[in-house]
Amino acid sequence: MNHDQIQVIFEQFFEKYKKTEGDRTAWSAFWAETTPHGVIELNMTKCPRGTVFKVFVDKRKIAEKVGWEEFLAYLPELEDAHPDLFNKQKIFSDMQSML
Repeated sequence: MNHDQIQVIFEQFFEKYKKTEGDRTAWSAFWAETTPHGVIELNMTKCPRGTVFKVFVDKRKIAEKVGWEEFLAYLPELEDAHPDLFNKQKIFSDMQSML
């Protein structure tokens, strides 16, 4: 799955499932994937800072990236560090199926 496809899928998912963070200046949506090896969560937040991505493994934040370019550049590192949790093809295909 290429970067353009990932961006389109995550943006559509965000628009469908976003929730306000309280003051209506920040909106977020998250995807959680549970495997026998643990849980990975991808959180997208749109706020005055821009588009912010947070990645959690077993409820512990392991990364925060600002902007699509930074997030997409991080995905290979995430795949290398957590191959049992993060499968880009599976996660974004599953996300697309929820649209």
